[in-house]
Amino acid sequence: MTQSTLVPAVPEGIAACLFDLDGVLTQTAALHAEAWKEMFDAVLLERANELGDAFRPFDLPVDYVEHVDGKLRQDGVRSFLTSRGITIPEGVPGDPPAAETVHGLGARKNELVLELIRTQGVDLYEASVRFVEVVRDAGLPRAVVSASRNCQEVLAATGIEGLFDVRIDGVVAEKEGLQGKPAPDMFLAAAEALGVEPASGAVFEDAEAGVAAARAGAFGWVVGVDRTGHADALRRHGADVVVSDLAELLEQQ
Repeated sequence: MTQSTLVPAVPEGIAACLFDLDGVLTQTAALHAEAWKEMFDAVLLERANELGDAFRPFDLPVDYVEHVDGKLRQDGVRSFLTSRGITIPEGVPGDPPAAETVHGLGARKNELVLELIRTQGVDLYEASVRFVEVVRDAGLPRAVVSASRNCQEVLAATGIEGLFDVRIDGVVAEKEGLQGKPAPDMFLAAAEALGVEPASGAVFEDAEAGVAAARAGAFGWVVGVDRTGHADALRRHGADVVVSDLAELLEQQ
């Protein structure tokens, strides 16, 4: 009796796979959302009190999805504050969390999410990680592409760092001057590092900004991962197919 083997169901011509981390492989998206809300709500409440305005809190999931999900921290800060008509100084990388600057608020959010990770831990989407393992076993090169500056720590903490040939994250983006998603820079850098043309790469993303970035980079196959019921939005931003988990893309051979 022949034993069946799992294989990744990817289109012909796909030579490499590029994966987002938060929300695709790790269950950290909810922690990021919680940290963003705590940070922004404190800023909004203080501003409302100063101006005598009504307090309108950061909305989950609307503000998270529209303004910060999948983006570099400073881009998320700018996008959300702009949506509320708030302008603050840009500051510089390395600003402390107490600084009332774009980079300072980004650092404040990072402090909060690190504390949540320390206290709550990081869980994996085990079936999606299994898909990455099957992709590895099939001989396809793999990259993790994440806006998070904590990507390497999360990979190491969850034991999946060895699944990837290339890591392009928030640290690399800052060092190399890459624009964050929805610009395609980070995915294009990952494809170059893997030695493949974008048209031969598959991208797996749960964020609308990430899907838009993959489409802007002319990648050959863009898979949206819908964990929160926004499949239609992922398709509108350029996903070729939407799944609830990467396990749906495994086939028996």
